Amino acid sequence: MGALRITLMVIFILICIALVILVLMQEGKSAGLGAVSGAAETYWGKNKGRSMEGKLVKITTGLALGFMVLAVILNLNLF
Repeated sequence: MGALRITLMVIFILICIALVILVLMQEGKSAGLGAVSGAAETYWGKNKGRSMEGKLVKITTGLALGFMVLAVILNLNLF
């Protein structure tokens, strides 16, 4: 195996671990629960949660894209 392939595989494994952690950190989007717990939250609390949730979604999307690209590259056996 070439050094480039090993490096890409290590990056791939790190992305996989990061994706699992980020998905577990995100809040569930189940229906009905927001109506019960949402009444107790203030305006500022909701916006703070959205900004953190928004960042998690963007990071997850980027890592998922990197995961797919690396999976295709590693499967082509060019190295």
